[in-house]
Amino acid sequence: MTDQTQLPVKRPALPVAGPYGHPFHPLLVTLPIGAWVSSLIFDIVARAGNDEAVFSRGAYWLIGIGIIGAAVAAVFGLMDLLTIPGGTVAKRTALAHMTLNVVVLVLFIISYLLRRSDDGETAETTPFVLSIIALVLLAASGWLGGRMAYRYGVRVADERTQAQGYR
Repeated sequence: MTDQTQLPVKRPALPVAGPYGHPFHPLLVTLPIGAWVSSLIFDIVARAGNDEAVFSRGAYWLIGIGIIGAAVAAVFGLMDLLTIPGGTVAKRTALAHMTLNVVVLVLFIISYLLRRSDDGETAETTPFVLSIIALVLLAASGWLGGRMAYRYGVRVADERTQAQGYR
């Protein structure tokens, strides 16, 4: 008879995903998050009438930088996803996290393309609203990502490693 409390075997991560305990994905997500939050601030400043063209153009470029950064972070996130055993709460959480991130990326791509028509020089309402919705979803996704790292220890620590910190 097998012990039902035994954890599923984790698959080894690809070496390029970062060493165990220090995966690269959490570090890489800071670029798109920072760029997209900054783009919203630029949008707000542009809408307030403070040099609309400059701040709208800045928001446009920040969204573009965020899209590129998100694509890079997603590659590393997928590598981490592959290490999570199927049929687990951690895997379901990771899939929800990934799905939200895909939706966020699509919303920012749409926002970017809508802004592209005038090189991002005007503060249009639709791209602004898309950015707000995307950032709310990104916050939910970030909460799930934090849950995977801090609650489930995905690619961060196994039970033996965690026990060392509590002796």
